Amino acid sequence: MINRFQELLSSIRPVDMSLTAAVQARLDDLTKPQGSLGRLEDIVMKYALATATVEPVLTKKKVFCFAADHGVAAEGVSAFPAEVTPQMVYNMLGGGAAINVLSRHAGADLEVVDMGVNHDFAGHPMLRRCKVRYGSSNMAQGPAMSVDETLQAIMTGAMLAREARQQGYHLLATGELGIANTTPATALYASLLGLPVESITGRGTGLDENGVAHKVSVIRRALEVNRLNTSTPLETLAALGGFEIAGITGLILGAASAGIPVVVDGFISSSAAVAAMKLSCKVSDYLFFSHLSNEQGHRAVMKSLGAVPILELDLRLGEGTGAALAMQVIEASLKIYHEMATFSSASVSGKNS
Repeated sequence: MINRFQELLSSIRPVDMSLTAAVQARLDDLTKPQGSLGRLEDIVMKYALATATVEPVLTKKKVFCFAADHGVAAEGVSAFPAEVTPQMVYNMLGGGAAINVLSRHAGADLEVVDMGVNHDFAGHPMLRRCKVRYGSSNMAQGPAMSVDETLQAIMTGAMLAREARQQGYHLLATGELGIANTTPATALYASLLGLPVESITGRGTGLDENGVAHKVSVIRRALEVNRLNTSTPLETLAALGGFEIAGITGLILGAASAGIPVVVDGFISSSAAVAAMKLSCKVSDYLFFSHLSNEQGHRAVMKSLGAVPILELDLRLGEGTGAALAMQVIEASLKIYHEMATFSSASVSGKNS
């Protein structure tokens, strides 16, 4: 498994910057003042470089919602019981969750990936059963996952990305589902980015002030208990993460290796993106951060990464909802690039010299 993982990392290439001039020339020739479409133009540039073409295509999109349970839920860090995780999976499979609505609206396919839910699901066309274990261990008492389990989850995510490439998908999005998963995400930020726990720990599913204070203490305990298990990004992900977070990490790595851009959802998905970037700095060229989460700490994380999310809508639901919305902005940007007339073709005078 470790050899396949190393091969995955070595297969990720930086984008071809030599395409920049040609893409910029097309953007500058569109019938508008240069740069007047602001970040839409930046999105086009990033997408074109990630897909290695001056004629980027976006017609087939997919959202992957990774689901798993967390042993740390036993510490009372969530306002909801762990039983909600499988219940929400069933809601998604029935088409009733927010991500169902927004992925349909975006024209994106949706697949729910069971990475570690503490429940056995029957087969369903929308469900991919990739369970590593029936939930992670309690990270406040020791590593959440073994390194081997983490590698299995990462390689599963990478396999899904490469499979999506073979199926002709042009853009992928991450989503997640798992009661208590803001706790491991926060611990990962604290360990991988050196951010202070108390300033990045939020309310999650709706904790009150006492609940947040307790959550901070649990995260600090997890960091202390696992201080000898966080010497590398892989070990850190294993000790402080979760199966759905590791699966998203693998999806990002696999997509980068296949040249597919990925739209990262909010607070939890961003922790997987941070893990992926720590494992391979090249993956940042393939990532769009979809939105600035309302969850406390996400702004500090984005600042630390030097990232500017596409949207800011005070979302904190997860599931991939922000990513599904941002997909539409990316698609609109590319339509501008392809469908808008150019000065050279529309008999429109350019700027006075």
